[in-house]
Amino acid sequence: MKYKLQQSLFFSIAMLFSVLSHSQRGNRVGYIDMDYILESVEEYNKASDLLDKNIENWKKEIELKKLELEQIQDQLNAERIILTPELISDRELEIQDFASDIILLQEKRFGPNGDMIVQRSKLIQPLQDQVMTLVKQVAEEKKYDFIFDRSSTATMLYSAKNYDISDLVIKRINRQQKIQKRKEQIEALKSKASSIKN
Repeated sequence: MKYKLQQSLFFSIAMLFSVLSHSQRGNRVGYIDMDYILESVEEYNKASDLLDKNIENWKKEIELKKLELEQIQDQLNAERIILTPELISDRELEIQDFASDIILLQEKRFGPNGDMIVQRSKLIQPLQDQVMTLVKQVAEEKKYDFIFDRSSTATMLYSAKNYDISDLVIKRINRQQKIQKRKEQIEALKSKASSIKN
């Protein structure tokens, strides 16, 4: 009985010291710079370039429509003298409809649910998800309590460089990409070898 009491007392004291040492450790905080990470990833740069080209094409499309509208308005103004009032009102309605179509096109391309937002989400979201997965892995391995994104809207007034894990996340992304490329090369070699045998 005395032995069990000593054992339970020893165990209780050990648990108390363990809890105290853990609570005195403090919180481990790290941060990443999502913009820096994404700009360091080749896939992001390709996706961003593709999106920029699409945006440029959409802007040109809208500008051409505006020029066309301007030409139609100029033509109406030039022909206004020889047209009847009914024809003038018909043409003005056509011009209003065309202007409305331009506004709808702008909304379709650049609105809150427009093509630009949708494509950005499709192109960038998988990369952001990959970064978030790796951040979670690093945080669990290195026992961080909090990881902040320095590039987000959350205010970070000061951050010491030794808490920045962005480079670690980039290294892991690059490692995963190299592994994926190796797998693709091996699969290509296997399919080439099997086609030669046949």
